[in-house]
Amino acid sequence: MPSVTLEFLTEQLELGEQIQARRHVMFNPQDLPGRYGRVVKAIDHLLGVLGCEAVVADGWAVWHHGYVARLTQDVDIVLPKDRIAEFLRLASISGFEVIPRPDGLWPKVRHKDTDIDVDVLPEGGRPGTPARPAPMTIGHPNTLGAMGTELRYASLPSLIELKLAAGRTRDENDVAELVRANADRIEEVQAHLAAVHSDYLREFDRLLLRARDQEEQ
Repeated sequence: MPSVTLEFLTEQLELGEQIQARRHVMFNPQDLPGRYGRVVKAIDHLLGVLGCEAVVADGWAVWHHGYVARLTQDVDIVLPKDRIAEFLRLASISGFEVIPRPDGLWPKVRHKDTDIDVDVLPEGGRPGTPARPAPMTIGHPNTLGAMGTELRYASLPSLIELKLAAGRTRDENDVAELVRANADRIEEVQAHLAAVHSDYLREFDRLLLRARDQEEQ
């Protein structure tokens, strides 16, 4: 993560202002301003060479689906498990640095031009914590909203599935905010989660009740 300097804070304020002003025309990851748009285009180049699908998950996807205060400093992408080694090899000679990771941690690269980290969420990886692993593994990008070889945001139901799988307090808060921002899509999300795993549906319904209780207070 970048150091918290005056320059960094100034950039974040400017980023927030740009996003607020242009949000109604920023439908795809490629539309993000500044460094974030540049790193997305650099990832798109890798995906095009590899003929590989991927989706943006976590912070920027949460922002896209309505939690407009949710800015982040990195980019998280879901990749097919059989393309990750190729992606890392190509990235290492195409403007990215592969960051060494201890065994068991998921891959991460840094885009040298923008100094933005890209976290790779692997298909087949199991989110959660050692004490509370997710009941299901991460799906193929095609099941999460991928379209061709350009990055797309994970679909809302799939994003909520990933958030519930991660199970951190921050992820629960994101789900609550996504519920508030997408009240007209609750049944769609519930149907998706019911088809994936009953634990996800049960947890979502708990967070849904919490969000509604907070609105009534």
